[in-house]
Amino acid sequence: MTSSPQPSQNLQTIETLLKQLPEHRPQLVVLPEACLCFGAGDQRQRELAELPNEGPMQAGLAELARRYNVWLVGGTIPLINHTDDNKFYAASLVYNPQGECVARYNKIHLFDVDVADNTRSYRESSWTEAGTEVVTVATEFGTLGLAVCYDVRFPELFRALRSAGADILLLPSAFTQVTGAAHWHVLTRARAIEQQCFMVAAAQAGEHENGRQTFGHALVIDAWGRILAETDQTKPSLATALVSVSDIHKIRQDIPVADHFKRSNKVLHASTERTR
Repeated sequence: MTSSPQPSQNLQTIETLLKQLPEHRPQLVVLPEACLCFGAGDQRQRELAELPNEGPMQAGLAELARRYNVWLVGGTIPLINHTDDNKFYAASLVYNPQGECVARYNKIHLFDVDVADNTRSYRESSWTEAGTEVVTVATEFGTLGLAVCYDVRFPELFRALRSAGADILLLPSAFTQVTGAAHWHVLTRARAIEQQCFMVAAAQAGEHENGRQTFGHALVIDAWGRILAETDQTKPSLATALVSVSDIHKIRQDIPVADHFKRSNKVLHASTERTR
């Protein structure tokens, strides 16, 4: 998506894309980070922030999940716990095909960096509260592991998701043009390969209302690191792939990384204790 600052406009774009979905069900749809409001700064996000289970953004996402009979991951939207909160959470909400919100993940790693692009300085923590919980969701086609954008640079989170049973890693994102061109494909494929999971990485794309430039290239990646589908770089579009989560079982059986990690982790822990 190339999301605008207007939630209603973005909901219309999402519905246009959902109308293009193939007929196969069950189906998982992942939207980009800040899918309903992007390109107007963090203050605008705070102005739009909703309380849990209240407000038009959450109602709109729930209705789309129900209407199109899909598991819908609402990228991120700004949520607050109390009306007087100064900061919001970048919350990734998971809706089942009945339109029920069954999970919420608050982005843990906040993007406080300097980048050689039009924006130059990003300080997400100025307005956003960091999350503290690892979140997975059981579905009829596999267990989802939730992450957001900058999280992809922290493999420990994805190790925790795999340990919690994840089969499909989800990564709503808004990578900058500069960091995306350098690292997007490498990092998303690496996390899929390391954890032997599918990766569904949604993305913002193109130039937004405030001049911010995002990389695009939404991806579906299998547990061997192969790119199964990829969107156009600069315009709203779909990357779709028909997969079976059972495909990951042989990969995990042939290369039992999780078992080997448990063994090596004991050695590393023992070595750390001796060092102390």
